[in-house]
Amino acid sequence: MLSTLKNPTFRHLFAAQLVALLGTGLATVALGLLAWQLAGDNAGAVLGTALAIKMVAYVTLAPLAAAIAERLPRRAFLVGLDLIRAAVIAFLPFVSEVWQIYVLIFFLQAASAGFTPAFQAVVPDVLKDEGDYTNALSLLRLTEDLEQLASPMLAALLLTVVSFPALFAGTVLGFVASALLVVTARLPNRARVEGSPFWADVTKGIRIYTRTPRLRGLMVMEAAVAAAGSMVYVNTVVLVQARLGLGEEAVALAFAGFGAGSMLAAFLLPRILDRLDDRPVMIGGAALMVAGVALVPMVGSLGMLIALWAAIGFGFSLTQTPIGRIINRSAHDTDRGAVFAAQFALSHACWLVTYPLAGWIGAGAGLSVAAITLAVIGAAALTAVLRLWPADDQNILRHDHPDLPPDHPHLAAHGQHHAHAVAIDDLHRRWPKGA
Repeated sequence: MLSTLKNPTFRHLFAAQLVALLGTGLATVALGLLAWQLAGDNAGAVLGTALAIKMVAYVTLAPLAAAIAERLPRRAFLVGLDLIRAAVIAFLPFVSEVWQIYVLIFFLQAASAGFTPAFQAVVPDVLKDEGDYTNALSLLRLTEDLEQLASPMLAALLLTVVSFPALFAGTVLGFVASALLVVTARLPNRARVEGSPFWADVTKGIRIYTRTPRLRGLMVMEAAVAAAGSMVYVNTVVLVQARLGLGEEAVALAFAGFGAGSMLAAFLLPRILDRLDDRPVMIGGAALMVAGVALVPMVGSLGMLIALWAAIGFGFSLTQTPIGRIINRSAHDTDRGAVFAAQFALSHACWLVTYPLAGWIGAGAGLSVAAITLAVIGAAALTAVLRLWPADDQNILRHDHPDLPPDHPHLAAHGQHHAHAVAIDDLHRRWPKGA
């Protein structure tokens, strides 16, 4: 897995991701403390609203940002968004009203909605070999899980010597360092199709997503993942403190179990994907998550909860890590950024629904009812995945293009009746102009 770091460009991008994640983790802790300072007992409502704003920004702005990215140099786009994020965070220590938090969070997440898909689209251009790319995806997944463990500990250490607004300074430094690392990376040029209308580019990723069988399956699978994952993220604190009667340390241990399971799966995935196709691995991971949530009513001790959360975390990583591979084989180089943005928006749309659902049902009808309801939603989504995502999901298909003129460059390269990687299954019935 670490062999991918021998590539200097990926090494710089990986380091940029690492320092940005650490900074974001510090900001998460600091934002919670800021909300408590401004709102007191209503801090949870403030953070819940901020989370909803984050999801709305992700869902609505990611496709728009991808279309803008198509028209700008990659390096300038990524660096600019890092600096915007740094500037927004720099204002947070000076807010005095709750509404100011909401405005700044919107701008922060708007920048992230542009940065994350653009970053994801760069990596497969840097690492052309699928084995290297798989290792990179596992390494990035591992880094995200480690950040969830390391950032709170680093924040706790810093808070012994500084007050919480200083944590925002650490976040600013993280984003600035990320920008500097991107500046020094030699990013490959983006493949482009000139003359495409702006609004066509905005909707391009969604259109490709909804017309590609494996991506339609992936979209519905994200609903199953969100249903199960929301139970973990929303109701862990209630499970630990209300049902089990334990303290804050036990909450941290439960989340650590989820993170440990996810990290183990990320570590094992390169070898798993050498032996198995993505589809059964991802469907198996989602099924493990749904089954785990269905068992929540049986949890009677912290040990059981940690073990169950570890299994769900393992399944979570099995579903999320290979997504880049699926998108990479489902889009042309010119479309990859738009499809990553569509994945980003659609997956967060699922979480936007399941987050409040998990909270409302848990508060109104009890945690067991919430768990069973979310498990049923997840099982229904998985059943749909089995129908939508063909089991015989070939990447190399024999086909022809009767609508193309004989002198079309695609036919000149491949012949009238040929086989090659068909990126966008249904759209390739009529080959896109300029392909």
